[in-house]
Amino acid sequence: MHRLKQGWVLAVLVVLLTVAAYAIWFAPGLPPTKGPGPDFTRTVRPHLNHSAFFTEPFESPEQVTAACLECHPDAASEVMKTSHWNWLGDEVEIPGREGKMRIGKKNLFNNFCLGIRGNWASCTSCHAGYGWKDASFDFDDKHKVDCLVCHDGTGGYVKGQAGMPKPGVDLLAVAKGVGWPTRRNCGVCHSFGGGGLGVKHGDMDDTLDNPKEEDDVHMGRAGLTCIDCHKTERHRIRGRSMSLGVDAINSVGCTDCHTKAPHVDERLNTHLRSVSCETCHIPNYARRVATKMWWDWSKAGNDNREEDPHHYMKIKGEFSYDQDVVPTYLWWNKTNERYLLGDKIDPDKETALNAPGGDIMDPEAKIYPFKLHKGRHPYDLEHKTFLQPVTSGEGGYWREFDWDKALRLGSEFVGIQYSGKYGFADSVMYWPLSHMVVEKRRALNCNDCHGAGGRMDWKALGYSEDPILSGGRP
Repeated sequence: MHRLKQGWVLAVLVVLLTVAAYAIWFAPGLPPTKGPGPDFTRTVRPHLNHSAFFTEPFESPEQVTAACLECHPDAASEVMKTSHWNWLGDEVEIPGREGKMRIGKKNLFNNFCLGIRGNWASCTSCHAGYGWKDASFDFDDKHKVDCLVCHDGTGGYVKGQAGMPKPGVDLLAVAKGVGWPTRRNCGVCHSFGGGGLGVKHGDMDDTLDNPKEEDDVHMGRAGLTCIDCHKTERHRIRGRSMSLGVDAINSVGCTDCHTKAPHVDERLNTHLRSVSCETCHIPNYARRVATKMWWDWSKAGNDNREEDPHHYMKIKGEFSYDQDVVPTYLWWNKTNERYLLGDKIDPDKETALNAPGGDIMDPEAKIYPFKLHKGRHPYDLEHKTFLQPVTSGEGGYWREFDWDKALRLGSEFVGIQYSGKYGFADSVMYWPLSHMVVEKRRALNCNDCHGAGGRMDWKALGYSEDPILSGGRP
């Protein structure tokens, strides 16, 4: 009997010690959360509390990575295979070109900051690594991988030039507070892409760090984080950017979770053959933070204009922003074309840098909502190609305000011809909308699209008239 009692006491003690150890070592987890649809339940795993593992101050961010790799030996090599590290995707076939090539932020041209080559130190402040300040950056050095930018749970980690932590960041405190990636971890780069808050993405800004239900029903009501939809395996994050890719591989969509017909009214379900979920459930974008719609580099360099980051800056030119914007609606089959530096343009027309694929006759295409960003920037008067200048650093336009010098330097970096004669031409980029989703009570209804005053340009979409009048026929 005495031995039985001793055994019972020992068993209870083991259970209590196990519970205590769990409480000490693991951060508290959230309970399972019922998601926005019948096919989705979110379970949040607790994250290991790392505070006991790090006791001595770190002299460099590379030391933090070395410490992480002691317990996660494969983490850096996994990151180094991703587009977040290489700023290049996998090899793809680009419409209108022979063979395959890798494209991404590392070598593509855009109508925001134009391009990173020659401008590394400024552009790579959001790179998931340390010290990419020029073309010599070693992409094979695992200690250059930045674990903290995605896993900081303190809110105190800030990156600066060339992706290095800003002076004053307490690396020890940040390392102690690592956790699962939060919306803020993703948004600190993606919401500020292109040089400022809400510049590129009309449906992503810092209101989504801690959103209300009306900001986004998935994040604000159901508590979803980015990695609930952008699922990650071996540090490869699911998702693709239309500005950088040309195919639908690795993309994320509503039907990944909403697998059944979502509407009680079958008339609404029939719309899903030609209308995306986002079209009705993202009725407007940039609802609380304005987004950039137009960027005119030709106006830069004027000392006589008052500076305002939403209207004019001497180093960047003239802008226009808009808020609570009604999307542009286009057919899209999840593929797109892509302008590459060296491609010819017609300077008298607006050049599409990433035109969406698909039309009304394409069975794979649906009507999607888009933000369109338009820009005016340098091109070669003789060769009829867009030019990418050096903007930051030595010889850059932001220092010397000499377009000819900046364009010569940039053309050398990207390997295209420059005749010495430049002008400015217009372009457009297309950004599909997938965040800032609203619940059904605030989604579009019939009258928003059909009938007098509806928001759809039916003729531009390929219809002869409102399809409610013609039975849906072109």
